[in-house]
Amino acid sequence: MDVIALVGPSGTGKSHRALQVAREHNADAIIDDGILIKDGHIVAGESAKTEKSKIMAVRRAIFVLPGHADDVREAIRTIQPHRILVIGTSENMVHKITKTLKLPSIQLIVRIEDIASRREIETAQFHRLKEGKHIIPVPTIELKPHFSGFLVNPLQSIFKQSNVRRRKLGEKSIVRPVFSYYGKLIIDDKVIQAIVERIIKAREFVKSLKNVTVKHLLKNDEDHGLTISCEVVLSYGNHIPTLIQQTQSHVRDAVEFTTGMIVHAVDISVRALYVEPRRRIF
Repeated sequence: MDVIALVGPSGTGKSHRALQVAREHNADAIIDDGILIKDGHIVAGESAKTEKSKIMAVRRAIFVLPGHADDVREAIRTIQPHRILVIGTSENMVHKITKTLKLPSIQLIVRIEDIASRREIETAQFHRLKEGKHIIPVPTIELKPHFSGFLVNPLQSIFKQSNVRRRKLGEKSIVRPVFSYYGKLIIDDKVIQAIVERIIKAREFVKSLKNVTVKHLLKNDEDHGLTISCEVVLSYGNHIPTLIQQTQSHVRDAVEFTTGMIVHAVDISVRALYVEPRRRIF
């Protein structure tokens, strides 16, 4: 089984072009926003666009909600696709999805900027930001059990293939998720710092924590995730690399689960070791 990916900022038309990319690269399955699609059917998973908040939608899209990844992994084992197209907002996200689903390494990454013009991307962003419209690369009839009340209208894209191939790869749907009605959500960096402090200070080998810093990776005003850094003093007598790796993992998982943001790196600097003073025996 091969894996390829389509990446680009949110709302730039990735799902609209997913079927075309899948056809051109002979991918017979697609993973998009939490669902596994094959031959125009939702085989497994739950769409992020059914969630009522954007935070929960992001969690759903990266398969961190309980049981979600297990269901999709089992479906992949059952249907045995030849090649899977994974869609995400960044390279970090698609690599994270493939790792969570235990898929092979990504062989090819296609960027939306390479297959769509600036005007086409701007048009897609307008419909996303101003109208809250999202596209899912499956026929409308396939979505009705999942999106009752949220369907906007069907959308068809005809490829120069046989009728059978058009029916399988040529239909898309437009939906308006509940979270698109709620406006913009902003999570202050102080919230992220508080999560980091809570996780790290709970570690018994950490004697002190300082200078927790949160940086955002921005591209064209689109937030592509975070990097987190801090300084610690550890108690002497432990294996430092093991403790730091475990702590980095705990911090990343906690921040991603709580905020729905992608954490690219957790950099921890060990500034000193604390040695317990020996007790004098008289």
